Amino acid sequence: MNYKIQEAIEHLSKNDKVLSKLISIYGICKIEPHKKYFFDLLRAIMGQQLSTKAAASIEKKFMSFFDNSPTPEKILNTSIEELREIGLSNSKAKYIKDFSEKVFYGEISFKGISKKTDDEIINELTKVKGIGIWTVHMFLIFTLGRLNILPYTDYGIRKAIMLNYGLKKLPDKEKIIKIAEENNWNPYCTVASIYLWKSLNNN
Repeated sequence: MNYKIQEAIEHLSKNDKVLSKLISIYGICKIEPHKKYFFDLLRAIMGQQLSTKAAASIEKKFMSFFDNSPTPEKILNTSIEELREIGLSNSKAKYIKDFSEKVFYGEISFKGISKKTDDEIINELTKVKGIGIWTVHMFLIFTLGRLNILPYTDYGIRKAIMLNYGLKKLPDKEKIIKIAEENNWNPYCTVASIYLWKSLNNN
């Protein structure tokens, strides 16, 4: 992965003046894929539309309730009411149950997921209530370590592009794709996104 990151940095530095500056400020970034597939998606569902602090609090209670090893079977054997007591909203409790059921019965399978295309993974995971394109983009980036994901629905990316590229308002999907194409981010949109997220630390 490290040599690919180096390739990505050289490519982006050569093609995009904004990213070249950010790369010089923040140095080499890290992308570390892992295999906590089920838990990462659970966490993503739980944390949607919550502050980092609130999400961390609920996650801590959730993990404690399941003795730090939530499984589809354990969640299916837990009532909506018990999940609500942990701090989940009614809708999120239902989403987590729906996700666990689909994994338990094999409708969603993580077997061989690293060999599937981005689009195949998006199509499969968005079958789950509560998992949308943003959640799958985060999964592709931070769990599977895919290098060419452009998370165009992410507020942080939209804000970072607005600030770094001198836009007057938050860009929509089409504008973000256009900027990525004009600055030749492909095939390293993930790495470009990571430096854009980092830039928000200074704003």
